[in-house]
Amino acid sequence: MSLVDVTDLTVEFGALRAVDGLSFRLAPGAALALVGESGSGKSTVASALLGLHRGTGARVRGGVRVAGVDVQRAGDEELRRLRGGRAAMVFQDPLSSLDPYYAIGDQIAEVYRVHTRAPRRAARARAVEVLGRVGIPDAPRRSRSRPHEFSGGMRQRALIAMALACEPDLLIADEPTTALDVTVQAQILDLLHALREETGMGLLLVTHDVGVAAESVDEVLVMRHGRAVEHGPVDGVLGAPAQPYTRELLGAVPRVDMARKPVRGGTGAVAKAAGAAESAGLPGAGADGEVPGAGADGGAARAAVSDADAVAGAHSVTAADAVTGGAGPVAGGAGEPPVLEAAGLRREFGRGKRAFAAVDGVSLAVRRGETLGIVGESGSGKTTLGRMLVGLLDPTAGEVRFEGRSRGGVRPAVQMVFQDPVSSLNPRRGVGESIADPLRARGERDEGRIRERVRELLERVGLEGAHHDRYPHEFSGGQRQRVGIARALAADPRVIVCDEPVSALDVTTQAQVIALLGELQRELGLALVFVAHDLAVVRQVSDRVAVMRRGRIVEEGPADRVYASPRDPYTRQLLNAVPSLDPGIAARRRAARREPAAV
Repeated sequence: MSLVDVTDLTVEFGALRAVDGLSFRLAPGAALALVGESGSGKSTVASALLGLHRGTGARVRGGVRVAGVDVQRAGDEELRRLRGGRAAMVFQDPLSSLDPYYAIGDQIAEVYRVHTRAPRRAARARAVEVLGRVGIPDAPRRSRSRPHEFSGGMRQRALIAMALACEPDLLIADEPTTALDVTVQAQILDLLHALREETGMGLLLVTHDVGVAAESVDEVLVMRHGRAVEHGPVDGVLGAPAQPYTRELLGAVPRVDMARKPVRGGTGAVAKAAGAAESAGLPGAGADGEVPGAGADGGAARAAVSDADAVAGAHSVTAADAVTGGAGPVAGGAGEPPVLEAAGLRREFGRGKRAFAAVDGVSLAVRRGETLGIVGESGSGKTTLGRMLVGLLDPTAGEVRFEGRSRGGVRPAVQMVFQDPVSSLNPRRGVGESIADPLRARGERDEGRIRERVRELLERVGLEGAHHDRYPHEFSGGQRQRVGIARALAADPRVIVCDEPVSALDVTTQAQVIALLGELQRELGLALVFVAHDLAVVRQVSDRVAVMRRGRIVEEGPADRVYASPRDPYTRQLLNAVPSLDPGIAARRRAARREPAAV
């Protein structure tokens, strides 16, 4: 008997069909990955397995059986017993899934008590037990901590512990490693694999990261526009994909073993093609084509797909091919003076005995037209360094120089593209007003000229001038990041610092945003500082790479040299943690990482 049996599943939100006739099975103890771009319907399917669409206005048809329960016909009480008891879900964002007011251990204990009617003391002991089981150090003490006191990786471990509290037969993991750095990601994937071996539970993994799927599952189901495109064993689907879309998806995955290379194309082609592809289903959509309130994944607007596909197909770009825009990089020569340099930067936080240095003695330089990639784990000081380069933080020691001048002239000429465009844009203002802010800050008062300049900037990043009055929630994730880039360009900068600009985007949207940055760099002669934890993305965009650890640069050099022949053991450790598309290589790396490590 199958642990999960889905037959002709269809989920509709109003006129939007998010899932269209999907069928699959999952055997007990097996692992299946639902893979696809944002808006493909992956998370909608995961939510349907637990009946989470009930009461939302969604129309759900077809058969869904999980652990012997007919989810469509089950009553509310039977669904409550299923959720958390027989099947549990780990959501994408642990910070929003955990209650900030209660200790982690108390939240896990509550789940255990609801399903087992255990006394408080037994539930508390169970919470400590499962926290220790997922690798939280000093579990009795840390169980009394609140979510904000945990790192991102530890919060994800806590969610997995909560899911394991009642020993479910099925674990549904919805993007469990998104926005985690490569070493923490590897630890979470190793944990899921070890728990499967230990408990025999089944795993349904929802992810847009094909490398994560290769590391974790037995079978892969590729989704597009709510339908199954390809389904089979992981080594077959990833090693010899039968469908063109699967090949395109794999081609968009950035690779650490592929050097950066230019693409030949006309000026503006990448921005216009990718922007049109993203825009086709825009009105009323949320992140990457989602319908607000339609679930975490939402699905793609069926009526808008054909136009987007036609444009994207005509100008398809891969991560390796699209990064430099047109005729190649225009980086200044080694003898050219740096446009931006940092000398002995140090930044301390806290006071007295609690003081610590987030950045400690960092010196670097970037020249016109050059891209400097800065990589490292979470907490390595990357973002703090980027904020000092822009002028958002003052260094405790050292200085930032722009074209040889100290601090004063830095801020307008050096702009930043932030990691989360949602939180960096005012939800109560149209995006055009946000883009206009730098123009007004420079003294421009003519509203006609401001609006015309905003229109030019929107079109320059592949959007439409008519988008001026739309609000951030009306754009997809990739489009919001384009708005952030347009706002940075409004100040006519010489340098743009990009802080994790593609970390939460699927691989095809990543490739489009990276291609846009490369095209802008080539045409405007911009210097880019690209801060990221994704080593594969950094290789594809960077001329030089600096590797940070605990506030210091441990290795720096040309990107191809650093990736091909890393000199520092920490750099080699980071590269070994990058997910591989080859399941065999992934298994060998997992075996080599068997040493338990805390996040």
